[in-house]
Amino acid sequence: MYFYNTFLSDIKNRIDEALEELVLQKMSDKEAPAMILARDILLSGGKRFRPILALLAFDAAGGEDESIVMDLALASEIIHTATLIHDDIYDQSKTRRGMPTLHTSHGLPHAIIAGDYLFVIGFSLGGKYDNIIVEKMATSAANLASGELLQFEHIGNLSTTPEDYYSIVDGKTAGVFASACSCAGIIAGANDDVIESLENFGIELGRAFQLVDDLLDLTGDPSMGKPKGTDVHEGKMTLPLIHALTILHGIEREQLADILNNFSNDRWQELTNLLAKSGSFDYTQQLIVNHVDRALSHLDYLPESNAKKLMTDIAIESQNRRL
Repeated sequence: MYFYNTFLSDIKNRIDEALEELVLQKMSDKEAPAMILARDILLSGGKRFRPILALLAFDAAGGEDESIVMDLALASEIIHTATLIHDDIYDQSKTRRGMPTLHTSHGLPHAIIAGDYLFVIGFSLGGKYDNIIVEKMATSAANLASGELLQFEHIGNLSTTPEDYYSIVDGKTAGVFASACSCAGIIAGANDDVIESLENFGIELGRAFQLVDDLLDLTGDPSMGKPKGTDVHEGKMTLPLIHALTILHGIEREQLADILNNFSNDRWQELTNLLAKSGSFDYTQQLIVNHVDRALSHLDYLPESNAKKLMTDIAIESQNRRL
């Protein structure tokens, strides 16, 4: 665990320093007004999972000069931050990482501009690479948009299926993880088998990551950076809810449907009792384990290295993530 925490902290610090340097650069030219809007959320912390995975995948695939992949790592974080700004607008969220959301503090037009600006910065960094990287980034972003639209279609839709859910997750979360890992492998000059393994690792880890988020929304607290039950209040059909609606029948199924259609905080106990009775918490936890196991199996194709060990540790630790 000391190895994990120390090396992960070192990588995160390098990413934070590179982000701060980029922000300072943009603050010194004509882009300053836009960066002033975006800098607080960009530098407000977060786990930096995506850029960390990009750096580790590059190393694990045989890459040696970290500086040549840092722009990709930063692009993944900056584009992710752009999506957070826009997500907060869609969801009408008031806080993000314990701070007021951008549209709350600066207004809707300014938040839209800041999100768009970060998308431009992210793609300008990715555009420095070969066409195959640019195409993968573009595909990932297009799938992200499709996943977001698909999620809108299923808001409050109690007939949402697990297949619908995974289509949303693969677009919004897993595909982004996969793109960061596979692009890093390409930049490292890895062979096709290693690149495919990194991509599949990212997909499985991204799925596990989202399932953990689903559980945290139902079991967490405001210290997570967003209030517990945000997804339920917004009508998002996460997998524990989908599973419970499938398993429960009769009066209990009707009760759950009524809770979801008319949710309020005083119905938490009713909701958690039904999710526990249907085994939906345990079911989701088992799926997380399954996805992590599959992610780890894809790392078998990579040679042993500290980077591979860290990727293994990240996958295992993601099951116990609290934030």
